[in-house]
Amino acid sequence: MNSAPPERPDYDVVIAGGALAGAATAILLLREQPQLRVLIVEKSSVFGRRVGEATVEISGYFLCRVLGLTQYLNESHLVKQGMRFWFANSHTQTLEDCSEIGGKYLSRVASFQLDRAALDEEVLKRATALGAKVWRPATIGKIRLNPGGIQTIEVKIPEPNGESRNPSPDSPAPGMRTISARWFVDASGVAALLARQEGWLKPNTEHPTTAVWARWTGVKDWDGWELAQKFPKWSKMCFGIRSTATNHLVGSGWWAWVIPLKGGDVSIGVVFDQRLVNWPEGGSLGQRLKDFLMAHPVGREMLADAQWRESDVHWRKNLPYCSTTFAGDGFAIVGDAGAFIDPFYSPGMDWVSYTSCASAKLILAQQRGEQIAPLVARHNKDFSRSYARWFGALYKDKYEYLGDFDFMRIAFQMDIGLYILFVASQPFKWGMKALAQPVFSVPLSIPFYHFMRFYNRRLAQMARARRRRGVWGRTNDCRRYLVPGFGFSPKTAGLVARGLFNWAWLELSEGWRSWFEPPLKAEQGMQPASPAVQTAP
Repeated sequence: MNSAPPERPDYDVVIAGGALAGAATAILLLREQPQLRVLIVEKSSVFGRRVGEATVEISGYFLCRVLGLTQYLNESHLVKQGMRFWFANSHTQTLEDCSEIGGKYLSRVASFQLDRAALDEEVLKRATALGAKVWRPATIGKIRLNPGGIQTIEVKIPEPNGESRNPSPDSPAPGMRTISARWFVDASGVAALLARQEGWLKPNTEHPTTAVWARWTGVKDWDGWELAQKFPKWSKMCFGIRSTATNHLVGSGWWAWVIPLKGGDVSIGVVFDQRLVNWPEGGSLGQRLKDFLMAHPVGREMLADAQWRESDVHWRKNLPYCSTTFAGDGFAIVGDAGAFIDPFYSPGMDWVSYTSCASAKLILAQQRGEQIAPLVARHNKDFSRSYARWFGALYKDKYEYLGDFDFMRIAFQMDIGLYILFVASQPFKWGMKALAQPVFSVPLSIPFYHFMRFYNRRLAQMARARRRRGVWGRTNDCRRYLVPGFGFSPKTAGLVARGLFNWAWLELSEGWRSWFEPPLKAEQGMQPASPAVQTAP
């Protein structure tokens, strides 16, 4: 007796979340197999602004070359001009006194400063143009996983009032719905619906960071007439554009971003290690954020007449986390729904790029009838290992030294140089297939992981030793390190070599003091900093 054929699900793929990660995954699926029935369930009627506004080279490639957004990005957002860092100590009284690291000219590889609300709407619009259905606003409830079978998802369509006045045309009548799909993709961001439901989400307690941020008006123009007249020597040192870079104010155990947005608003926020910084108490969150930044000479100059938008001030504690599982035969987790490390170096949209491409590849393989059990196992292994190594190589203990000019110059030369040469260059050379293998997931990357992990640990250890001697931040005033730019040519290897030389010199001149000391915990090595600037004698 023949068994009955399996019941056809309502959809081939249901995606929770219509912002960049979810909509991009839908685009990748529908481009390859236009006949797929894809439903996107988005909780908001209109996207709000969110952090993750700066891209770097991998995410720039993904947005431009994979999603085809180059013209849109040039018209509606700002081209990013690299990263800049501003340092201070007890000798810095003005912006001109602060040590600076950054580019001397314009950037060589495309990246952007994004208004995420506008970008998310555009990518979702392009997904619907390819055939994706959208229920909006709607919220996902219980997800019942059935490995190798049909997934069942509860969806609530709210009554049409308040934010829900203009539901998307595809949305059904208000009420609870239970729908079925062969695949469920969680792109719910920090809500991490599936990982929380299944108990997979684990906080990264080795990296207890907090972020406070807002959008601002009235921030001074880095390249404007006022500052050029006030600091003529300083204004002539850079031949590129400072204002559309991601400018970082840095201090002891903390850093701040200054990101311009199309239209004039500026995104500004602080990220700090809770072990090293005591966040000020009392007063409104926006005022505390401004007071904190105004203790830094650059913040004092740039924010003198600035005002935060009262309805757009945010706080998030304990930023990093990771799911122990990223995919199965019937589900995949993309973007922040699966993991988050740290906003420093803007890795969030790189993670979106890797997870969306790899998850779409997995789903398409199953749709073609391939055996996906080994693909799922490889997917989980690659992304779990990538997160652990990405964190271990770049972020663990970094807040112990990122406010010191000497150490950050070495990190700038080596972190970024190695990223450009061995990570960002890969999709430009090999195409989209390079995005299916996340950072540090291939055997050839293992030596680089151990090398980066080692020099970052050494920089942190030397920073502790310098602090104990009372000379931490001693070169944070009146120094400039302005590089011609990072690219895919051998010249970038020269910048890495220069970083190696600077590191070796520091080891020989002062690092020997810590060669035989056991690694210390961060709270043993540093005292909490005063609000913004850790002074040096």
